[in-house]
Amino acid sequence: MAKNAKDRPDNKKLKLYLILQYLLRYTDEANPVPCKDLIAFLEERGFSPERRSVYRDIHEINTGHVMMENDCTLEEAEELLAEDEEAKLVRYRHKHGFYIQQSHYNVHDIQLLAECVYSAKFIEEKRAEMLVGILCNFVSEHQAKKIRHEVVLTDRIKTNNRETLTTIEVLNDAMSEMLNGQPHTPEKVSFQYLKYTMDDIRHQTTRRHGDTYKVSPYRLLINDSYYYLLAYSDKAQKMLTYRIDRMRNVCLTGEPRDGEKAFRELDMHNYTQRVFSMYGGKRQTVSLRCINPLLDTMIDRFGTEDATYRQFDKSHFILITEVEISDQFFGWLLGFGKRVKLLTPIEVAEQFTAYLDKIRQMYES
Repeated sequence: MAKNAKDRPDNKKLKLYLILQYLLRYTDEANPVPCKDLIAFLEERGFSPERRSVYRDIHEINTGHVMMENDCTLEEAEELLAEDEEAKLVRYRHKHGFYIQQSHYNVHDIQLLAECVYSAKFIEEKRAEMLVGILCNFVSEHQAKKIRHEVVLTDRIKTNNRETLTTIEVLNDAMSEMLNGQPHTPEKVSFQYLKYTMDDIRHQTTRRHGDTYKVSPYRLLINDSYYYLLAYSDKAQKMLTYRIDRMRNVCLTGEPRDGEKAFRELDMHNYTQRVFSMYGGKRQTVSLRCINPLLDTMIDRFGTEDATYRQFDKSHFILITEVEISDQFFGWLLGFGKRVKLLTPIEVAEQFTAYLDKIRQMYES
């Protein structure tokens, strides 16, 4: 006859291990579990724990954690636990229960790492899923589910801007249905949005003379090394994207977000393909004459480090940069109509003219 777990001499060590693994897998700050759930979990596995014994086990887990984290003795660990609640790995919230509080990382850190894996072009889909699964072992199942489904990715991320990451955390909080361990209604955010000017193309000034934008955030998108926010605009009354590194002073408003219908009706795949379309071909240096209002658009596309901008006249500026010459590039250029003119090289301008002729001939035939 098989022995009950409580009759085995090593049952206390096994019980400590099971409690720790249960808490690591199923709890986080937003999802604590009451002691009765821990007891029920242990009883299902053949233990007969008392409530006080579970509290003692968790105290021992915390003591061992502090000893390892601080390389200290048992006595020193006990003193530290008595003085500093933040030192605990397993914490208790009154009337809610126990949960794991990681000190070395948080869910946003793991989420960013997962996004990097998902967006790497050289990692096949199955391999990416496996690697993200490894990362998700560092968070609870609740957080892992959110990580796997929170962000739509369209290209590789290459950002470590600290302010951008702070903005992302605020936006994640705004979109979250649980905040600080309590149910939360996703809410609008306000922010200032930046733009470039010809006066100083390396520094940005606020749009709308510093007025704030107010939007209802729904998704984070990543493309071509930039983070974008997909949100419903109060002013435009439609879904728009905003460059997150251009958002400043992002704040929660406390107002429930709008645009639920517009978001549900959005085809995300077609939307990201349309918004973040790319092109490829032979690289050549070109010069473009652009109307002044297109300065932001051109800096978004070509940056400031590898491109040159100079004033042409009161209404235009000249952009000199390296591009990939292809039909896709010509199509992108055509989209600006008379607002952009390809000046040099002459042979590329002639190729563009031939491209236009082919399109015209198709409609004349």
